[in-house]
Amino acid sequence: MIEGKELIEALNDIEKEKGIDKEIMIEAIENSLITACKNEYGNSENIKVKMNRETGDIKIYAEKVVVEYPDYPELEIAIDEAKLIDPKYEVGDVVPMDINTENFGRIASQKAKQVVVQKIREEERKSLYLEFKKSEREVISGIVQRYNGRDINVNLGKADAVLKESEQAPGEYFRPTERIKLFITEVKDTPRGPRITISRRHKELVRKLFEEVVPEMKDGSVEIRNISREAGSRTKIAVCSNNPNVDPVGACVGLNGSRVNAVVDELCGEKIDIIKWNEDPAVFIENSLSPAKVVSVDVNEEDKTAAIVVPDYQLSLAIGKDGQNARLAARLTGYKIDIKSESQAYGY
Repeated sequence: MIEGKELIEALNDIEKEKGIDKEIMIEAIENSLITACKNEYGNSENIKVKMNRETGDIKIYAEKVVVEYPDYPELEIAIDEAKLIDPKYEVGDVVPMDINTENFGRIASQKAKQVVVQKIREEERKSLYLEFKKSEREVISGIVQRYNGRDINVNLGKADAVLKESEQAPGEYFRPTERIKLFITEVKDTPRGPRITISRRHKELVRKLFEEVVPEMKDGSVEIRNISREAGSRTKIAVCSNNPNVDPVGACVGLNGSRVNAVVDELCGEKIDIIKWNEDPAVFIENSLSPAKVVSVDVNEEDKTAAIVVPDYQLSLAIGKDGQNARLAARLTGYKIDIKSESQAYGY
């Protein structure tokens, strides 16, 4: 028997402080000691280790099958010898035979310590991974630590992550210690801890930021149907209402623009167009070209194309700088959009 009362007390403390199940650590210790025993006394598959959950005493024994005449002494025991231990034993029974552990105490203590330390690390890593996995596809706050080239090291509380240049919005710059909002695109479990992929460019960041400031989204009254975004420049969101008494655009704008401005500020001044979604493609496409005014919309639902006519003075506004307004409207609606002025369309 190996005394282990101090070990049990230590495991109880770890369970309270770290939240790691004591049973998990004990099973890990038992498994490690089985391996150590096999190395010490021979690589036999019948060696067993049991730790008393209260006292910490460790019993090491080999299970041997009762036979008439043993061919494999490490695995079998003669019936005559077995009956000396207990007259009830018959051929085929399994007898637990204690192994002399006189010189094994130091090895067991070292192994137990190693296993507990390793298990604590594994469980802490697992707990951290599960914690961040719950936040996958959600927004999290982080503190800028430093720039590493063009990448940014960000502290997320219990873990760090790197905001790659490819996931930053063009034109953004943050100071060390500045707190920023990030969208977690993926969380992977690795031997070094969770690998957390974060983004400021992802369009879902816009959705989550609106959900934080628009109560009507939390209760389901208002819904974002689609988003098209060119990060750092402009975003269009299509919203609808599931409550006839709630104006979806007004709910997102807020009193004096308070809600949309909160999102714009978080996105470092990125322009946001809030579009009212409509199940009629023609109406939806017309809305999507806001702030431009539209004269007519001719939709081909089969080809997913739309011919748009706007007043001459609205053509550049409808198309937008470098075609951005038309491009974002096309992504938002899912239609290929061709915009012409009245003079182009009607030959004025």
